[in-house]
Amino acid sequence: MTTILENLQGVKARIARAAQAAGRDVASVTLLAASKTHAVEKVAAASATGHNAFGENYVQEALMKMDALPGLEWHLIGPLQSNKAAVVAQRFQWMQTLDRVKIANRLSDHRPAHLPPLNVLIQVNISAEPRKSGVAAEEVASLAEQVARLPRLRLRGLMAIPAPGHVADFATMKALYDELRGAFGFDTLSMGMSDDMEAAIAQGSTMVRIGTAIFGQRKTYKATA
Repeated sequence: MTTILENLQGVKARIARAAQAAGRDVASVTLLAASKTHAVEKVAAASATGHNAFGENYVQEALMKMDALPGLEWHLIGPLQSNKAAVVAQRFQWMQTLDRVKIANRLSDHRPAHLPPLNVLIQVNISAEPRKSGVAAEEVASLAEQVARLPRLRLRGLMAIPAPGHVADFATMKALYDELRGAFGFDTLSMGMSDDMEAAIAQGSTMVRIGTAIFGQRKTYKATA
């Protein structure tokens, strides 16, 4: 059985090969370990290797891990219900799935003054899937303008989860990112997971969210964010 250290090394090697093939510096791609639904012991094992950035889908599960493993960087990578925006603003460092002004306002209002602004990404439903969260590509600029004005948020860029097999959507996301980057100071394009990280990196992803390739298959989880 492979260890989480070996898995992390394997993922980093894949990232390095993909970056090299795309003519990119490997340092331009950040690895986020998607620890959603995985036991705190697995997160601790990954943290013990020196990795410190983790992504969670469910707020209550994330809070338990935060309490058990202080000092790590936590990203919300699942949909957020407005009634949990306050605790996300108080406890997370990143929120990657912003798709509503209402949520943005609540996050800004509840971000403590003693903390730096909350890093946020706008989630784009780039494959136009009817049941998937995120805004349509043509709505991103309008939402970005409103989010950028909020004092306790720092708009860092865009995030997407293209439909399986929709590799061309990575290029569409990069074009949208480039179109808006100058106006909003974007520096983060979060796309690519265990099965498609190479394609995402080839098209310019700056952050890949990797779960299965690090932690193994995840269990079914029925909680809400």
